[in-house]
Amino acid sequence: MTSIMELAEEIIRGKRLGRKDDLSFFKTCDIKDLTQAADKIRAHFKGDYIDLCTIINGRSGRCGENCKFCAQSAHNHTGCEEYSFLDEEKIIAEARANQDEGVNRFAIVTAGRALTGQDFEKALHVYQRMHKELSINLCASMGFISREQFRRLKEAGVTSYHHNIETSRRNFPNICTSHSYDMKIETIKIAQEEGLCVCSGGIIGMGETFEDRIDMALSLQELGIRSIPINALMAIPGTPFEKNTPLSEEEILRTLATFRFINPEANIRLAAGRKLLSENGKKAFESGCSATITGNMLTTSGSTIKGDIKMLSEMGRKTSTRKGTACDSSDCGCGCDCNCCDSANSGDHLQETC
Repeated sequence: MTSIMELAEEIIRGKRLGRKDDLSFFKTCDIKDLTQAADKIRAHFKGDYIDLCTIINGRSGRCGENCKFCAQSAHNHTGCEEYSFLDEEKIIAEARANQDEGVNRFAIVTAGRALTGQDFEKALHVYQRMHKELSINLCASMGFISREQFRRLKEAGVTSYHHNIETSRRNFPNICTSHSYDMKIETIKIAQEEGLCVCSGGIIGMGETFEDRIDMALSLQELGIRSIPINALMAIPGTPFEKNTPLSEEEILRTLATFRFINPEANIRLAAGRKLLSENGKKAFESGCSATITGNMLTTSGSTIKGDIKMLSEMGRKTSTRKGTACDSSDCGCGCDCNCCDSANSGDHLQETC
């Protein structure tokens, strides 16, 4: 029987796991062996570079979708702050401050089914200014927008679009019924067709099985996603999941490592739920993670930028990048304007994967 480390070596040599493979061992194999093997894969494909991104809640609350995990859904009663699209100067000031602290990319995230009308025009103008005035890479998360909107975002300087699939296809109706899993997939494909990288992952701890998590990892692999944020549910009072039992650290690390095995070349991005991990999530970066959301997480407090950079530096990880060269799509799979490798085979690997 192939050991987990032997499987990691096979993946490094080119093997890829798929739906025809029996992947049930991920649920039961020794956690130490699994995380060490996942981190070996991370070291080979991503080197010591950790991609840092921050987000700003550009429009909050009053969302008409009924996602059971979300504090901003009008169907839930969480008392979350509600406001219209933020002032342009406030967004730019936040982006500039994040850039100056060493963050690699910055995203405006807005509540609602889709950002449209004057709010979308305001967002475009902000992105145009940030693209002109700043060097930080730009990302957007604005729901089910149209092909034309994707095109206009790219023209404004946006290179990445965030759109989570949240969970497996089987489990999705248990999470949300106001839109469908297929709508998620269609939006992702349109964004990709319009030349944007897509950042897509989901939330664990919403009552799904481990098999659901494996299915989600495989779906993201099949979509060619190169940035996969994994959130551990922080149960918010007033949501249907408010009484969900928090995941253990081992369960979170097992999931992160499994995603690394199934998506070896992607950025596995630690997102919400870091409070559930010891030492501010240090073990996640020893279990296959090569990226993280830093700063403040939408409606739940996250880590600090300075704290993350200090911790990662002490681990021997790099967070600085170069700006202005175009990616070789054969290296990173995105083809956008962003930070590139010193060399595809270099030990000082600074490959961009959006």
